[in-house]
Amino acid sequence: MSKENLRNDLERLRSEVNQLSSSQPETRQRLDTLITDLENRIDTEIDNDDGNLMEDIRDYISKFETEHPRATAILNDIMVTLSNMGI
Repeated sequence: MSKENLRNDLERLRSEVNQLSSSQPETRQRLDTLITDLENRIDTEIDNDDGNLMEDIRDYISKFETEHPRATAILNDIMVTLSNMGI
């Protein structure tokens, strides 16, 4: 169930990224990269000791929390799901 939740959260995040203005290409690219990385890790089993993944998500949250609160909320949901999965 956790992987399904994670996939749903990633789809919600992708939707938010698609709504970002075209004046923010760097932000869109960075979030697209994060989403793709997470999707790949889901497909190949996420390592329970993957501190870099959690650190990357924390970095995105701190950078986007004021400019993109909905994307930040979704990233927080992803972190909770990963935490519940023991990551």
